[in-house]
Amino acid sequence: MSFGENLRIIRKQKGLSQEELAELLDVSRQSVSKWEQDQGYPESEKLIALSRKLNVSLDELLETGVTSVSPTPNARSTGTITITSPNENVITECYKVASSCRMPGKKDEPQYALGSVARGINSYWGEPTTFLGWYADEESISREIRAIQDAMIRGDSHYTLQYSVKTVRKGLKIKITSQENIP
Repeated sequence: MSFGENLRIIRKQKGLSQEELAELLDVSRQSVSKWEQDQGYPESEKLIALSRKLNVSLDELLETGVTSVSPTPNARSTGTITITSPNENVITECYKVASSCRMPGKKDEPQYALGSVARGINSYWGEPTTFLGWYADEESISREIRAIQDAMIRGDSHYTLQYSVKTVRKGLKIKITSQENIP
């Protein structure tokens, strides 16, 4: 699901109208409506306020896809997998991965982000998550998630990201510099 769909569902579960939520956040009802229609996104401060006011984790608001599987019975696995992200210079152990909602942007900007979720104590902000990489499109991140899921099902202890893109930050923008990992 998209951020907008998540927000709408959570708002309704809490019994709030768009106007009531807008009042809690000190924004216009039109802002809430735009967010729910995926025509815009709140600033980070408003995302944090949304999380607090709705009593949900940021993961619940931003998640679009989560993969978590049990390893094969004959695998000597702990139910976790170590993932290496060569483009981000990250190695992390996780039991599931989560993709972001689609981010609006230009063709040379990534549309999705992937994070790994570690087993641990759930905090106010949700489960501990590590950023793994950026993806140019939905097909690339879907392939990555399927490949990770397949590795977990086989009981593999390690997986290296294959479909993430190299990026560079330019001010507040993130630009794709190389898509060499995309087949």
